[in-house]
Amino acid sequence: MDPTKPALSPAGAGFDTRCVHAAQAPDAATGAVVQPLYLATTFERDADGGYPRGFRYAREGTPNRSALEACVADLEGGIAAVAFASGLAANLAILEQLSSGDRVVAARECYHGTHRQLREIVARRGVTVEFIDATDPSELARAIDARTRLVWLESPANPLLSVTDLARASALAHAHGALVVCDSTFATPYCQRPFDSSVDVVIHSGTKYFGGHSDVMSGLVVIRADRGLAARVLEWQSLAGAVLAPFDCWLLRRSIGTLGLRMQRQCANALELAEWLAHHPGVERTLYPGLPQHPGHDIARRQMTGGFGAMISVCVRGDQARAMDIARRTRLFRRATSLGGLESLVEHRASIEGPHSRTPHNLLRLSIGIENARDLREDLAQAIG
Repeated sequence: MDPTKPALSPAGAGFDTRCVHAAQAPDAATGAVVQPLYLATTFERDADGGYPRGFRYAREGTPNRSALEACVADLEGGIAAVAFASGLAANLAILEQLSSGDRVVAARECYHGTHRQLREIVARRGVTVEFIDATDPSELARAIDARTRLVWLESPANPLLSVTDLARASALAHAHGALVVCDSTFATPYCQRPFDSSVDVVIHSGTKYFGGHSDVMSGLVVIRADRGLAARVLEWQSLAGAVLAPFDCWLLRRSIGTLGLRMQRQCANALELAEWLAHHPGVERTLYPGLPQHPGHDIARRQMTGGFGAMISVCVRGDQARAMDIARRTRLFRRATSLGGLESLVEHRASIEGPHSRTPHNLLRLSIGIENARDLREDLAQAIG
C-alpha cells in the first residue's frame, strides 16, 4: 500500500463519519464490516518474485498498520501518516532528519520527554537547539533565521496549556525555509487541524486520545504535503524498527471510530469544570484555553475550531504538599500519568518531570474523562475542600 496516498472517505463527510469510515471497508474475502487482525510477519511472493498485494515483511508494513495510517492521514488532511511504537519514537523519526550543524528553534513549554530528547539527544549530535517562548511573536521573529532548519511547536502545550499562533509561526519559519512541526496531542484533529495553519508535520502521541482507553501505546507522524519527507520518515520507520504491532494498530483504529464522540463529551466536561474551578477559592489559577482570561484564548478561538480540549491545569492555593494532598483525596480522579482516556486522571506534574522541571510545584494537571460532569465537580470540591 502506498503510504503517501490519502485515505478515501465520503466526499464532504463530517468528522465523525470519517472516524468511522476512513480506510475502513468490508473485507473482500469474508464481508466482515471491520478489518480483521492480521498477525502475519511475512507475506507470500508471486512466482515471479513480486509482491502484488503490497506487503512483504511486517517491519515494513502490515494491513492493519496501513489502514491506521491512512485513517489518521485522512483525519488530519495530510498526504501520509506513519505509525510508531510510542510518541517519543515518532518524535525521533523527525529529529533524525537533522544533521550536524543544523539549528532548531523549539518551544520552551513542551512535553518533558520531548524537551529531554532535544536537550540530551539532538544537542549532543552537533545540532544547535534554542528554547524560546513560542507564544511571544517577537521571540519567534528573533529566533528564527536563515540557519534554522526546524521549528518545533506544541499547542496547546503540556502542562501549562499555552497556545501558539501556528499560522504566524509557520509564516516566519517558511520565510527562512525552515520546517514546522506541531505536537497536537492535546487537541487531536477534532479540535485543531494544524495543516490549515500551514504547519508541515503534526505529531501525535496516539497513546492518548486516539487510543482513548489507556490500553495501547503508539505515536504518529503526519505529513502535510512533502512526499520526499514522507518517504524518508517511512524509510526510517522500517530501518529503526520501532513499528506498531498489528494488534496495537487494530486497537487504535477501533478506538478512532468513537474519537469525535469522546472528544465532544470530554471537551464539554472540561469547559464546565474549568469555568467552575476558575471561581473556586481554593484555586489560585486555572489554565484552560477555553476561558476568556487565558492569554491565548483569542488565538485558540481561531485555530481550535472543534473545541478547546479536555486538559486543565490548576495551581492550587498552597505548596506542593497541599497539591499532593488534594490529589490523594480524590475518589473518581485517578492518580496516574498519561491522559486522554475515558477515565479522569489527576497528576502532580513537577514531581513526575524531575529536577529540570519548570512546572509550578502547586500545579495539578487534570485529564477530563467522559464521566458525568456533576460527579467530577463534586469529587474535586470535596478534595479541594
